[in-house]
Amino acid sequence: MMLIREAFLRGIATRQVGRVVAIVTGEAVSAQTVSKLTRRLDHLVRAFHQVRLKDEWAYLFLDGVSLRVRRPGGRKRVQMLVAYGVRADGSRQLLAFLRSSGESQAAWEGFLQDFYRRGLEGKKLLRIVTDGCSGLAAALQTVYPRVAHQRCWVHKMRNILEKVRKRDDEAVKADAQAIYRADGERRARQAFERFRFRWHRPYPGMVRRLEKDLPELLTFFRFPPHLWRKLRTTNAIERCFVEVRRRTRPMVCFVNVESVDRIIYAIFNGLNENVRWKNRTLQLFTQAA
Repeated sequence: MMLIREAFLRGIATRQVGRVVAIVTGEAVSAQTVSKLTRRLDHLVRAFHQVRLKDEWAYLFLDGVSLRVRRPGGRKRVQMLVAYGVRADGSRQLLAFLRSSGESQAAWEGFLQDFYRRGLEGKKLLRIVTDGCSGLAAALQTVYPRVAHQRCWVHKMRNILEKVRKRDDEAVKADAQAIYRADGERRARQAFERFRFRWHRPYPGMVRRLEKDLPELLTFFRFPPHLWRKLRTTNAIERCFVEVRRRTRPMVCFVNVESVDRIIYAIFNGLNENVRWKNRTLQLFTQAA
């Protein structure tokens, strides 16, 4: 049983799990048996979704990851909405995930309201960091309106450079980086003024969008400088997505949505129970300012 479950969680396809087990143990196991055994994870998935959350989190990182699922009408993508929390002492945990058809305001509101009902009221939340999804930003105003919101600069840089001609790519990139690499919010706003002066004529729409988003892009400056790099992007949660993609890549495409939930639960639970991972204090969050 443990060998079969571990093989499944490593991303080996159901039919191939039986072959792997046969090589190791000398006993043949059918794909139907493997599927039956892996379905036993479902009660653990349900328990994970229902566990009470302590209102002890200082920073919340929210983002989504897209995975392919085999459906009757062909292969389709499902979105996983994911939450990653960091306590004031720097310890962290993957708190929740929700399978969704997209990242609409309604989807994110449902996800966050479930958080709130389960105990995470946000009384200790200092900052929520997101990828800049408009649906998520609107949902935050409904569920956690008093918590300051930081938009991810990595995602914003991608959006900026998508609108730029190749010949201007490096210059625009350098000028935009000067904004978030400034030594304070006042200098960052000065850097934006230089950016606007240089680029508003060739790229008026891009500059207007950056100006509109600027307040939520600069909130990280209100924290001690040693936290700036950690709080200006969603890199913390993106690194977990790297593990998700690594573990699910051999599967190519999930056979149903339940199998998506099982493997995501297994990856997240594995990280949360890894003593080295969960107890490794994030020095950037705890060093003296």
